[in-house]
Amino acid sequence: MLGVPNHSRPMVRVETLVLVVTAWIVATANGPWWSAVSQGRDWSQPGNWLFLACCFVMLVGLHFAIIAPLSLRRIARPLLTLLVMVSAGAAWYMSNFSVMLDPTMVQNVLRTDAHEARDLLNLHMVGSVLLWSALPVAAIWLVRLEHPTRLRALGRRAAWVGLSLLVAVVAALGISRDLTSFMRNQREARYLITPGNFIWGLAVNSRARVADARATRETIGADARFVRLAVADSNPRVLVLVVGETARAANFSLLGYPRETNPELAKTDAIAFSHVTSCGTSTEVSVPCMFSPYGREHYDERRIHNSEGLLDVLVHAGYTVKWLDNQSGCKGVCKGAGVQYEKLEPATAPDLCDSTECHDEILVRRLDAELAQVDRNTVFVLHMMGNHGPAYFKRYPAEFRRFLPDCATAELRKCSREEVVNAYDNAILYTDHVLARVIGTLSRDPRHLESSMIYVSDHGESLGEHGLYLHGIPYAIAPDLQTHVPMVVWVSRQVAGSGDVDTRCLRQKTGEALSHDNLFHSVLGLLDVQTAAYRSGMDVFDGCRGGVTRSLVQSDNATPPTG
Repeated sequence: MLGVPNHSRPMVRVETLVLVVTAWIVATANGPWWSAVSQGRDWSQPGNWLFLACCFVMLVGLHFAIIAPLSLRRIARPLLTLLVMVSAGAAWYMSNFSVMLDPTMVQNVLRTDAHEARDLLNLHMVGSVLLWSALPVAAIWLVRLEHPTRLRALGRRAAWVGLSLLVAVVAALGISRDLTSFMRNQREARYLITPGNFIWGLAVNSRARVADARATRETIGADARFVRLAVADSNPRVLVLVVGETARAANFSLLGYPRETNPELAKTDAIAFSHVTSCGTSTEVSVPCMFSPYGREHYDERRIHNSEGLLDVLVHAGYTVKWLDNQSGCKGVCKGAGVQYEKLEPATAPDLCDSTECHDEILVRRLDAELAQVDRNTVFVLHMMGNHGPAYFKRYPAEFRRFLPDCATAELRKCSREEVVNAYDNAILYTDHVLARVIGTLSRDPRHLESSMIYVSDHGESLGEHGLYLHGIPYAIAPDLQTHVPMVVWVSRQVAGSGDVDTRCLRQKTGEALSHDNLFHSVLGLLDVQTAAYRSGMDVFDGCRGGVTRSLVQSDNATPPTG
């Protein structure tokens, strides 16, 4: 092996190899954890060095107890190699973007498509992982492993695991007061511990997938029906629901940002809401949540994933529903019968796309073609690429490089914060252009459809504030920049003029505290869908419907539907 004669290769027990590799990972792949646990300590005090030593012994013992039972002799080498490589990647990712690998972040990684992964897999990361892994991987494959009898191997492994747990417990008891205080104040710090963080995340997500596969999908709003409540003509009603990506409210000039990032929307009758919070800090959480009647208020991830949502209710009410995607899928939101899904492929618009992705104007182009065929009430969901990071510079055409110099790499720490913000703002500027084009397309429709548009971002983003980049921080400790999102509403003259929506009334609500939880009920209210799943108190349009008396089945104090 490795060109070294067998007689020159040391013979070790599998347990010894697992222990050494585990100690290496704990010692060298946990920079963020060691930094967090060391913060504010006086290193002239021997007790603080003892604290770190006990932490190290405890973590090695606990990890050994998890890894050793899985390290059968025949698979020990590849398993430990994989563990080393993944730990190296996790350490690089956490150190460079100041993120935590909690189960939700692991879920994001598992569901990342090849296109998204390319933005993160750069030469710096690959080089760092290979360099850090070279020594332990070489050691893993250099040594020879003892081959005891099966019974002896089982007994020895059990003894090692038992001893490691005992040592870990003793080490933890020695620092229990200090450790308990730290973990009570910084509970989320446990997601900085590698490889335990991604091992736990994989276990949680695997269990959830098994549960989802066995679950029966809960029906929501089967009683839904369209009831026209406004005095209007019989033209089809059209809603364009634009799901933004990684746009934070702090960088929208419509909401007070000093830079003019929304010059085109500012020239329209669009209404921007200033205090909207997201359900999560990642697409995997926020998109299913915003389309669910349960939302953040009654958040239950398993129930949200295994029940129908807004789009299904609209189908029950007789609406045609089409999801047009320029992103990485609908996260299960569009899997219901009757919801049409289409991923827009680069080959369909070579002037807007390269070989792997498209600029968001492809959505407007497709919407324009679809409108001509609308002959019934229809909802279009446009899923934008938006400000998907870290490669913000890829999200806008060259003519939108207005804020310069802009960061032209996905390795954000190679750029100054000013360059990162410039690239991000250019992407917001392009989103502004796309939304203005959606409004223009709806306004110019020759049939004067009763059209409207709602735009809301799935979550926000950190751009280096407090050393944080990207998103995905656990919600309980996430900064407002990752949860404060823009929401923009526009209604056509046909809708406003018919008395269906009083825009002056709606503008008076722009400062109200809203969230993704309002989307489900606001869309049903706007589209005159009658159902027991509707709650008027969560409908932003309620009270602004031109004086029309609502007759929807509703209850301000109702709990979410049970099916």
